[in-house]
Amino acid sequence: MKKFLGKALALGAAAAIAFGGANIAPTTPAAAATVSTAVVAAKKQAPVTIKTIGKKTVKGSAKATIKPSYSKAKSVKVKSAVLTVKKGKKTVAKNKKSVKLGAGTYTVTTTVKYTVKGKKSTVSKKQTLKVVKAKSSSKKRSVKMNGQGYSCPKGYPVKGNRTGSNKEWKYHVPGGQYYSRTKPEECFKTERDAQKAGYRASKR
Repeated sequence: MKKFLGKALALGAAAAIAFGGANIAPTTPAAAATVSTAVVAAKKQAPVTIKTIGKKTVKGSAKATIKPSYSKAKSVKVKSAVLTVKKGKKTVAKNKKSVKLGAGTYTVTTTVKYTVKGKKSTVSKKQTLKVVKAKSSSKKRSVKMNGQGYSCPKGYPVKGNRTGSNKEWKYHVPGGQYYSRTKPEECFKTERDAQKAGYRASKR
């Protein structure tokens, strides 16, 4: 009986040890995230990435200067970066390092030739580019009359007149007593503009 109990206890202890060492740690979300991050980091970035050229604004007949826009990895050597530009079916420029464009809509193809680890490669990107005219904001607040009659141009109703020895500058507004009989030397958009130019309001 004692021998039987001894064997039973020995078998129980062995089983406990066996089952205790057989535990396998489950895969946690954190471990999965670590693996995913490692896979993403292992992916290679593009050696050269061509960027989109943003919309350009010009004044009047001025032209905007367009150049290739791109980013590259440190190990990359760029051999050339050029532009080919079309307006409709017409080719405006071909394989140019920079192009001057007036207002209009263009198709721009950027081409970059480069080497990485001795291997030659080329990457291109086509985009639509708009060059627009800036909205004209008239800063002209007055018009010099130079003795051109008694009427002010349209949009400049305030009459400015220098009386005496040019020491007294007055302005007259429509409806004023002396407005119709005043021959303006300068006409203004507003009373404020006349005041900024050094004129004071007529008392009548």
